[in-house]
Amino acid sequence: MADIEIANEALSLTVTTTSGAIWRFISRSDSLETPLFREPSQGRERPALKSGCFPLVPFGNRVRHNRFSFEGREHLLEPNMDWDRHHLHGDGWTSEWHLASHAKGEIVLSLDHRGTGTPYAYDAEQRFSLAGPTLTTTLSVTNRGEFALPFGLGWHPYFPLTKGTTLKAAARSYWAEDSSWLPTVEHPVTGHIDFSQPRGLPRRWVNTVFEGWNSEAKIYWRESGISLAIDADPLFSRYLVFVSDPAFDAGYDYDFFCFEPMSHSADGHNMPSGGGLVRLAPGEGLTGSVRYTCHRS
Repeated sequence: MADIEIANEALSLTVTTTSGAIWRFISRSDSLETPLFREPSQGRERPALKSGCFPLVPFGNRVRHNRFSFEGREHLLEPNMDWDRHHLHGDGWTSEWHLASHAKGEIVLSLDHRGTGTPYAYDAEQRFSLAGPTLTTTLSVTNRGEFALPFGLGWHPYFPLTKGTTLKAAARSYWAEDSSWLPTVEHPVTGHIDFSQPRGLPRRWVNTVFEGWNSEAKIYWRESGISLAIDADPLFSRYLVFVSDPAFDAGYDYDFFCFEPMSHSADGHNMPSGGGLVRLAPGEGLTGSVRYTCHRS
């Protein structure tokens, strides 16, 4: 395990090789430092679920019944969390990454995954770079298996949630979910989860995939006057909003939410359309970037 830091006059970023996670992402102004991602847990451990952001590779979210068919092959996945019966968020976030390079303003992490419990064998890379007030995150994956499989990419950032927090992220539709946290019916975006204009986050459970995102979003914290503009590559045409609930997490105090850029839908493996997943033959790759730009009013 290693923590690696880069910084400039506007931003500071700390990543950890454990789970390939962003541990801290800070806005700097004179002597004032303001967290842009959730402040992580204290101590020596680096659990992904207590980080600021972790990668979603070779796919994000869940696959119904931990199984899918692709090009005449049946594939099974094993659960990777003791509190969820699904194989959750792929396995990049449960793996130890390696520091490939560390230069002024840039960190590159790599992962060679050949694990069990999944049909996926792949190489992945994360590149983090700072330029002025902008953090650019780039995630790549290459199929190293013996047959083609559907791949997807994403990130799982946690953002501070205050009473004055608003989110703007236009989308066409959203998926209702069942008791297994998997999508059921697609609906037009309306009401309390219509973020086409700046809106506060509901103080109740939200675990919703939105379709038809234009790859732009803005988070604003009224108390600090700081906003974070999110600009993603067109590959990321979906996002997931997560607001937890004390009934699910007894320690939750409505102090963070997740806005997850994703290339595909939850359970896209079992959708006739593929849900945005990309077929990669052996040796083929997929890459995408998301940029976060901090503004102070």
